[in-house]
Amino acid sequence: MSPKSLASPYAAIFIDFENIYYFLKNHFQDPPELNDYVLDIVGTLRKQLHEKGLDSLISYAYADFERLATAPQGALYLMGVSTRNVLGTDHKNAADMQLCIDALEVMYTRPDIGTFVLVAGDRDYIPLLQHLRRQARQVLVAGFRESVSGDLLQNIGAENFLDARDLLAPESVAQLEKRRSDRPRANADQRRQREQSLASFGAQAGRAASAAEGAGKEEITDSEASGSASRPVVPASGRPTTSRPPDEVTDFAPSQRLAQDTELRALAFMLKEFQKLEAKQQRRVRELWLGPFMRLLADELPELTDYERRDQLNKLREAGAIRIEKREGEPHPFSVIVMNYQHPNVQELQPTEEPGN
Repeated sequence: MSPKSLASPYAAIFIDFENIYYFLKNHFQDPPELNDYVLDIVGTLRKQLHEKGLDSLISYAYADFERLATAPQGALYLMGVSTRNVLGTDHKNAADMQLCIDALEVMYTRPDIGTFVLVAGDRDYIPLLQHLRRQARQVLVAGFRESVSGDLLQNIGAENFLDARDLLAPESVAQLEKRRSDRPRANADQRRQREQSLASFGAQAGRAASAAEGAGKEEITDSEASGSASRPVVPASGRPTTSRPPDEVTDFAPSQRLAQDTELRALAFMLKEFQKLEAKQQRRVRELWLGPFMRLLADELPELTDYERRDQLNKLREAGAIRIEKREGEPHPFSVIVMNYQHPNVQELQPTEEPGN
């Protein structure tokens, strides 16, 4: 703790309510009574701070509360938490900006408050945290580990991080984890049943068509008879081709299947960015600028640190899924990502529709 925070028994809590709410909603398959989990986290946090001798004089929660399925303002008020309604915009950091403004105002107008607690996890908060620490304030961050930026955690230090799972009752965590594991299994079973029904219907239709057209089919080409026709490959643009330019399948490392979930997430996100670029340009795109992509990847894999995200690309390259090439440019050279569309994981993940369809 800093000298000022040791001398001060007072704390201020700033809650990015949407961050916690939507993480619970998306990660745990939209659990019922979702607000109760968030309120339990806030209540336990205040209790733990009290046990450490810190009195939470100020508590603010930020969200576009009108967009939430339920209205938690009343319950937050009874807990002593003031709500800050931030109108939703296309910019995801609208609440972040208001939170930072309020935190700085408290820092400059309330010198008696020595500890600042952020229930949030975006890397956008790093400048705020650094400024608070330069002003000799203790800073704590609370949130779910999966939703907290690895860069932010590295900056603040693990000792100043409070895992939201530890702020929930063990039975609540067990219920959430069970829902997370059961829901995808049920969805997968339903999807398999639909696929089986469609396959059965397609097989019946195919047999009927073959019986109707069989008499009129007089010859089969040599390639069809021998089975030597090249199998069409569906690239990211979705346009089937029977061959690829030679430079698309060379100079990659030997193909190996990816095993880690983060590697697959990085590859899937990369393919989506290729698809967006193709849809915009209405043509096949083979290259993606590395620098801008890494900035986007920080939002896609926020739980990783910057060097861990770079390591994901190194693993994709070592597995033969991509290669990195340097290009000469003005005023500086730049690097691009080249995709190996022959890689097994790429073929499994790539889109099957043409841009614009």
